[in-house]
Amino acid sequence: MRQMLLLPFIGILVSITAFGQSDTDKKPISQPLVSHIYTADPSAHVFKKRIYIYPSHDIEAGIKQDDDGSHFGMQDYRILSMKKIGGKVTDHGVALDIKDVPWAKRQMWAPDAAYKNGIYYLYFPVKDQDDIFRIGVATSSKPEGPFKAEPAPIKGSYSIDPCVFQDTDGQAYMYFGGIWGGQLQRWTNNQYDGNGKLKKGAETACLPRIAKLGSDMKAFEGEVKEIKIIDEKGNLFTESQNDKRFFEAAWVHKYNGKYYLSYSTGDTHNICYAIGDNPYGPFTYKGIVLKPVLGWTSHHSIVEYKGKWYLFYHDVQLSGKTHLRNVKVTELKYNADGSIQTIEAYK
Repeated sequence: MRQMLLLPFIGILVSITAFGQSDTDKKPISQPLVSHIYTADPSAHVFKKRIYIYPSHDIEAGIKQDDDGSHFGMQDYRILSMKKIGGKVTDHGVALDIKDVPWAKRQMWAPDAAYKNGIYYLYFPVKDQDDIFRIGVATSSKPEGPFKAEPAPIKGSYSIDPCVFQDTDGQAYMYFGGIWGGQLQRWTNNQYDGNGKLKKGAETACLPRIAKLGSDMKAFEGEVKEIKIIDEKGNLFTESQNDKRFFEAAWVHKYNGKYYLSYSTGDTHNICYAIGDNPYGPFTYKGIVLKPVLGWTSHHSIVEYKGKWYLFYHDVQLSGKTHLRNVKVTELKYNADGSIQTIEAYK
């Protein structure tokens, strides 16, 4: 386990902004949940009256940085939990290691979790032996694991950032996808093209994917479909509208009967949200949940706990390095009309 000391200036930002500028004047609205390891991409869930957080486990992999995120060389998953917001955070140790996933080659990126019929499921993206991202599933009798991986990835899965949403009727859906290093641009009609290119300015932006999960929570039921994110006039976003279009990190939650799809815009660093009337959308863009944080990436989850809603997210307050991140949490509030109040991570 890598240990890291909290420095006396922990409350002052001495890092870099998403745009590469120094920012020493603003203070964060929340502090890292843990400091002995680096954590990112938090998927938060309430199991057994506790909040369990399923993050990426960042490490210094010694890999040169590039636009495909090769330096994000994570090798395992560690699960955190706590009884109350602001309370003691428990690190449950390694829940799943890449060496125990038969088909995996490298890069265990952002995971998610779900529960059904006494079984906990851990969903995770990792590159296979052909260096193509697939999504795997592992199971455990306990929310903190350890988890045992299935011998093969989910058939028909691809790209990154799985989010499993269970509707009030019990049906589960997986949302996934991410461009650039997440390889979503290489997939058209669920067919892989290793030469697939990123969209250009006037072209319709890549769209996130959805797949219905079968009753065993380990396989897709039916084909993978695209999810439309539209503006108030019903138009899809183009790649040039990169302050609103989808990049990665889909998350779905339900509030007052509506479905909220939130996601990262990647290179413009917003967490945005859109609202729909059913799990398949279309989802109409509504605004920004979280403005840019320190570091290049932004990835989040939204969960209700004891009558309040919370946003889990990350920045790079502890390290100042884009690939060594730390998970945080802050309260999320709605307006009377169901819109989300935009959060500024620094004051």
